[in-house]
Amino acid sequence: MLHSRFLKVSLACTTLVGLVTAFSSVVATGASATGSPITLAYVTSLTGPAASEDAGSQAGFLARIDEQNAMGGVDGHKLVPLVIDDQTSPSVITTAVQDAISKGAFGIVSQSALFFLADKYPEEQGVPVTGSYDDGPEWGEQPFTNMFASDHGSVDPKYPVNTLVGGFLKSHGGTVIGTYGYGISPQSAAAARGAAESFQDAGGKVGVEDTTIPIGGTNFTAEALIAKQDGVNAMTPSMDDNSNFALATSLKQSGVKLKAALYATGYEPSVINSPVWPTLQGAYFLSAFRPWSLPDAGTQQEQAALEKYQGLPKTSFATYGVTESWLGADLMIKGLQMAGANPTRAAVIKDLRSIKAYNGNGLLPITVNYSTIFGHDPSNCAWVVKANKTGFTPISPQPFCGHDIAGTSTLSGS
Repeated sequence: MLHSRFLKVSLACTTLVGLVTAFSSVVATGASATGSPITLAYVTSLTGPAASEDAGSQAGFLARIDEQNAMGGVDGHKLVPLVIDDQTSPSVITTAVQDAISKGAFGIVSQSALFFLADKYPEEQGVPVTGSYDDGPEWGEQPFTNMFASDHGSVDPKYPVNTLVGGFLKSHGGTVIGTYGYGISPQSAAAARGAAESFQDAGGKVGVEDTTIPIGGTNFTAEALIAKQDGVNAMTPSMDDNSNFALATSLKQSGVKLKAALYATGYEPSVINSPVWPTLQGAYFLSAFRPWSLPDAGTQQEQAALEKYQGLPKTSFATYGVTESWLGADLMIKGLQMAGANPTRAAVIKDLRSIKAYNGNGLLPITVNYSTIFGHDPSNCAWVVKANKTGFTPISPQPFCGHDIAGTSTLSGS
């Protein structure tokens, strides 16, 4: 499975403050009356440890809704956004999702590493959910047939090893790999294990496979020394940017000579000219979505909406989280459009499950068939960009693809 989202985390935070940031008022659950507003909720981590990835990601969700409302909404129904901050806290996410549903959220777009802790509530209420599959296997497990990953389609709950990462690093000169994941996050740890096995499958050697990193950790002095001792010359971390870049800095300071480094995240405007930028020169970054430097109808639509409704500078580009939220809103809107003039939740779920060709207007590297994808992986593909002095450059106009290795699983103890 492509690990560009595996760095999302499950945390044991306990603070319960600032539960909901709302951009709307209460509306009816259904849209039974012609022209009645339809509330869509967006759940993400605006604060807490995962905010390093997700803070500001609501811009895509809001821009897509504003764009649709400018076209008259959906069959005359204005879309009303509700943005929820889960604070990267298990004690907040459940209450927040329940509160959104009680306030009449017709559907939910998720870009939260903690959504798996609250997934039963929308399922029990028959609420359609779109968004990022990064939090857990429920996107491909029964009974969660109300959930549609707008970035990947579905997941294989066994999390099989995929050839993409290992094959790429081996073909770019790596011979001994170091992989790193958070111990508290099943997804992050599974990604680290999967990358190691993928590299072995490509003919490489595993020097370090560390799935014990503390969440948000930034002290990698000991890990860097071990990597040097073990001859690591290829690296792929499955953590958040703050940890990934701290690791890269420690490896460089310890004299580890990397022939190839591949990051699942970090392809963001803010990274360019940041203090860590010189350390990242020559490194590769996965882009789960089509880079704006390879324009097509999808990138142009997203760029125009973000510039008009969210004030994104023309010289910038969307972050991973922003495009995630854009696609989540886009797929939900598509379901509403298909469900007729007076959509119901059940109709939206049924119609989304009938979609046989979704690619986010070209933003995705694959075309998703939701009628058959539930419970297994589609093709795993991503664009790859390289860090150079002036910015990120795609190394190919075409995405790189891998395949799942039959009979494998990256689950702990498998």
